[in-house]
Amino acid sequence: MLTCKEITELVTEYAEGNLSFMDRIRFRMHIGMCRNCRRYVRQVKATAAALGMLPPPEMSPDLEQELLRRFESWKQTRGS
Repeated sequence: MLTCKEITELVTEYAEGNLSFMDRIRFRMHIGMCRNCRRYVRQVKATAAALGMLPPPEMSPDLEQELLRRFESWKQTRGS
């Protein structure tokens, strides 16, 4: 069975459906028996849902160009 620490490390993967079948079973077994982790998973899901309802932030064209430039240089240093 997973520990509470492992639950906090895997909660995003669980919420996004990215855990393997066995890890998902182990995750569900733990939250089925641990009230605090069950509460934590509910809070993470509620937070994600609330953030998903926010409008995207406005970005100036200058900032967008600067971010794109930095991302391009990051990709080049990574060999992509």
